Amino acid sequence: MNDEHRGNLLETRVPRLGATVRAADAPVPRTISAVTLGEAWLAIAELILHEGRAARWGPDATREIALLTIAVADPDPDDALIARLGDPAWLAWMRANFREPGAVAELGGADSYARRLRDYAGTGRDQVAWLAARLAADPGARDATITTFQPTTDTTYIPCISVIDAWAPDGRVELVVYAHGLDLGKKAYANFVELAALQREIAAGAGLPTGGLVVHVKTAHIYEPELDAMARLVKGTARPTG
Repeated sequence: MNDEHRGNLLETRVPRLGATVRAADAPVPRTISAVTLGEAWLAIAELILHEGRAARWGPDATREIALLTIAVADPDPDDALIARLGDPAWLAWMRANFREPGAVAELGGADSYARRLRDYAGTGRDQVAWLAARLAADPGARDATITTFQPTTDTTYIPCISVIDAWAPDGRVELVVYAHGLDLGKKAYANFVELAALQREIAAGAGLPTGGLVVHVKTAHIYEPELDAMARLVKGTARPTG
């Protein structure tokens, strides 16, 4: 195939817009694979520090990697690296967010993840129990999906993690999550810990073992004030390679 013909195959004419779209113009997702949550956290931070682009979250400057998929083979909520390096205050804050139904003052009184998951929109619907029951009844289900997003009330605050999907393609419960943003400089590792704990709860409820965790995130970022601290943390922490 000559180059001219190849170029034609990679073009799509859009008559209405009068523009030419090439495959090279498509967004390019990135992937991080790791064995543990802690290894994934530091690998993502390192990627952001070395290859991230300047961006903003509202008025605050960040460095970000867009369209990142994170795959963790052994997501343990008692991850030793996170326990050693993570901030106990942030871990406790996120634990309360995921496990104590109520309002979160730091988020303008928005519903906690626990309320969204266990009492969706104040309806009494326990989405976690439903998801576990769905997989228990049909371990092959491809639509065991729940959401934390409450569009009728989420107008000023949109939860970072909005979709949680569980399936067991090889007999082990894998969790597949969508997040519009994760803050790798402060609390993403705490998100990972709570997602892993939730995954174990779902697997136990379904009577199945636990598998891997996959998180699709639109913007994985570090706020500018935390860049130097994260650079020192990444540089000073030995991790498995290869």
